[in-house]
Amino acid sequence: MDSRVRVGFIGLGSLGRHLAASLVRAGHDVVVHDLDREAAEPLLELGATRGESPRDVGERCGSVFTCLPSPAAVASAVSGESGLLEGLAPGSTWIDMSTNDRHELKRLAGLAEAAGVRTLEAPVTGGVHRAEAGDITVLVGGDQAAFEEHRPLFEVMGGKLFYIGELGSASVIKVITNMLAFVHLVATGEALMLARRAGLDLAQAYHVIAASSGASFVHETEGQLILNGSYDIGFTMDLACKDLGFAHDLGRELGTPLELAALVEQVFLRARKQYGGSAQSPMVVKLLEDDVGDLLRAEGFPARLEP
Repeated sequence: MDSRVRVGFIGLGSLGRHLAASLVRAGHDVVVHDLDREAAEPLLELGATRGESPRDVGERCGSVFTCLPSPAAVASAVSGESGLLEGLAPGSTWIDMSTNDRHELKRLAGLAEAAGVRTLEAPVTGGVHRAEAGDITVLVGGDQAAFEEHRPLFEVMGGKLFYIGELGSASVIKVITNMLAFVHLVATGEALMLARRAGLDLAQAYHVIAASSGASFVHETEGQLILNGSYDIGFTMDLACKDLGFAHDLGRELGTPLELAALVEQVFLRARKQYGGSAQSPMVVKLLEDDVGDLLRAEGFPARLEP
């Protein structure tokens, strides 16, 4: 692949806009599209061009990324009316960076294959702040030759890059990592609340936990936003419940009991009912705050994680 290429990017939400921006800043000719036309404006100012539909993006690009919030949204963009597959030429590549259901991904990949289009999956993990910094972890599944061909693009968007294996394998490990993150998030809230109710200094408790055997990436990142009170991680309750549902389905399919994950899923479902699907996912901890009538707050923690 040439050092500078024309690529498409469909889906400019919390993650997608930063991933696309990394491609633009690296000098690539990026054609962007989102159902919300205003979402494209910051990227247009950086030098991207607008695609009027997924089909239009496909007609203008040989490789197109999608980063969308649900399997239904991916299916609509790829195979719906004026969808991506109506525009992509044989020999092109579709790369899905969404957290998707692996069976739905393979179904769409079959449609793409029938049109002569290759499919890669490349979900990302590490948080919006790392996407903004171009340092997010990228997990790739699909044909290895296609992966190597697109490696320079993945390296622009991410810090750590893993080739997982056949198509669908990256979706599985992404669901696993998200499942762990949500378990850690609920556990972080409970741990901090114990410290609060015991009269400990919460800022010090945060730092002690971060330096202990109980440390986790979620505690060190989302824990700060809980203590600030913003909860603003750039990831919604709807997305969390979707991903926990994927984990639950995967456990059933593979005959693996997920007792702890199932309990955490119920906590998130209750939080979504209480605060709404668009609420930030760390607000799951607010359930505990509301239950005991005590807030987890401390000075010196940011409202937003910086890249």
